[in-house]
Amino acid sequence: MQPVLYSYFRSSCSWRVRIALAFKGIEYEQVAVNLIKDGGQQHSNSFKALNPMKQVPTLSIDGIVLSQSMAIIHYLEETRPSPRLLPTDPKKRAQVRMISDHITSGIQPLQNLLVLQRLGEEQRLEWAQHFITNGLQALESLLQQMSGRYCVGDEVTMADLCLVPQVYNAIRFKVDLAPFPSITKINNSLLELEPFKVSHPSCQPDSPPEA
Repeated sequence: MQPVLYSYFRSSCSWRVRIALAFKGIEYEQVAVNLIKDGGQQHSNSFKALNPMKQVPTLSIDGIVLSQSMAIIHYLEETRPSPRLLPTDPKKRAQVRMISDHITSGIQPLQNLLVLQRLGEEQRLEWAQHFITNGLQALESLLQQMSGRYCVGDEVTMADLCLVPQVYNAIRFKVDLAPFPSITKINNSLLELEPFKVSHPSCQPDSPPEA
């Protein structure tokens, strides 16, 4: 039975998982969960039964249901280890996890939809720009020390799966990327790769024409 991914085209967390699935060549069915329409389809009883946190992504695979993007990606890495998303060297593995956590814990949660909806309309852009810029400043410094073609060396890793959606969010929120040359260079290199192309928000079945 094919895995089923519950996703929203513009969700950066969903995008990370779509990249991982594409990178590992895993075919799957996608079910769109519109986070905006009708007050948010994630609040439906049927979806809440799948994921009590009412968030995407949620992946049904191998007879279990998983939520939280990094837990999903680690499961895919452990059960389908080739091609790998974690280096064999322990130091590089730690660096990959550090960069991933920097983005998934230190930047993205502060500008996600759930947080922004608690702010007034006029505050949202400034809020998102502040926290994204603050996080990217630190990330740029780290990448200048450890990056190669990609975030950690010259192999695609979990860190890269986190970087590209976050840069997409930065562009959405009109963050100036000029001060972040390493981030921009790595992002551009990754967007040339097929798993990143096919998983892009604009290529998803629930993506509106203007996306």
